[in-house]
Amino acid sequence: MALDEDTALSLSRRGVLRQLGMGGMTAALIPELALAQDAWPTKPVTLVVGYPPGGQTDFAGRILTAAMQQSLGQSVVIDNKPGVNGNIATDYIAKSAPDGYRLLVGNGSNMVLNPHTYRNTPVADPLKLTPIGLLLTSGLLLVVPTSLPVKTVEEFIAWVKQQDKEGKIVDYASGGPGSLVQTTMELFRERIGKPKMSHVPYKGSGPAMTDLVAGRIPCMFDAASVVAPFVKSGQLKALMATGPKRIPAFPDIPTATERGIKDFQVISFIGMYGPAGLNPDIVRKVNTAANAALKDPKVLKTIADRGDEPGGGTPEQLGAMTRDNYKLLGEVVKNNDIRAE
Repeated sequence: MALDEDTALSLSRRGVLRQLGMGGMTAALIPELALAQDAWPTKPVTLVVGYPPGGQTDFAGRILTAAMQQSLGQSVVIDNKPGVNGNIATDYIAKSAPDGYRLLVGNGSNMVLNPHTYRNTPVADPLKLTPIGLLLTSGLLLVVPTSLPVKTVEEFIAWVKQQDKEGKIVDYASGGPGSLVQTTMELFRERIGKPKMSHVPYKGSGPAMTDLVAGRIPCMFDAASVVAPFVKSGQLKALMATGPKRIPAFPDIPTATERGIKDFQVISFIGMYGPAGLNPDIVRKVNTAANAALKDPKVLKTIADRGDEPGGGTPEQLGAMTRDNYKLLGEVVKNNDIRAE
C-alpha cells in the first residue's frame, strides 16, 4: 500500500522517537562505529587508473602498491579504467562511496585540463574530489632532433622566429589533442612572442617520438621520463626544462627561468584522490602510507631511473597544486582555443 507524504513523515517521526527511547543502545553502538573506522581498511584498497597499463600514471600507482600494503595491512590493487583521456576513471571515483576503498591515481590531464578541453563530453569536476597525496612529478623537456641546427633554447627560439618571418610555420608534436604537452607548447609560444606554430597531434607519445627522432617533425615538449631514453642515447637533444628546478636525471639542462623566460613553469604531476566527503582519518592513513612508500629505497631508485621525482607532502599541498594548475592551464586553453574533441 502506497503511503502519502504526511503518513510517511509521521512514521518517520515515530521511528526517530523509538530510536531516542533506545538511547542506551545507540550510545553503546558509538564505540563500535569508531572502532570500525579506526580499523580501516578491512578489505583490499583499489587504486583506479584512467589509462592503460605501461604508462606513467599506471607506473605511479603500481610502484607504490607493495610498500603501501605493508603500511595499511591490506592488499592494494590496480584497476585500469582507460578511456576519454582519464575521464572515465575520474567519473567513476566521483560517483564512488567515500569509504576509501576506491581511490584515483590522477594526472595533470584528467585533474586539470579535461574540464577545459572537453566541450561536448560531461566531465566530473576534479576540484570536488578529495586530495590525498602527491605521488610523482616530472618536469617536461623541450626536445628536438639531433639534425636540427640549434644547440640552446635561445637558438631554437631564434630559429622559430626566423621561420615565421620567412612565412614558414614550425610544426610541433604531441601525444594527442588537448594534452598537457600541447598546452605547454602553447604557453611557451605565448611567452616568446607568439610566433606561428602548428600542432600535430599523434595517437600517443610513442609515434610522436618516432617521427621526432627521424626529423620529420622539429620539436616537442614531453615528460622527462618519456624522452629520457632518446636523450640519453643521443637520438634527441634536450634544450630546456619546464619545472622550477633542474631535473636530477638531466642536471645539465637549464630551466626556462634560468634562460630568462618569465612565468613559464609547468610540471607533469600525478596524485592520489578520493571521492568527495572522504573521512579525514582515512585521508591521513592513505597519505601516511603513500609517503612511507615514497621513502622506500627501491621505489626511489626506480623513480629516479625513469627521470621522475618522488612526491610526498600533505593533502593540502596537493589540493593547492591542483587548483593552481587548473587556473593557469585553463587560461592557456581558453586563450588558444585548445580542444580535445
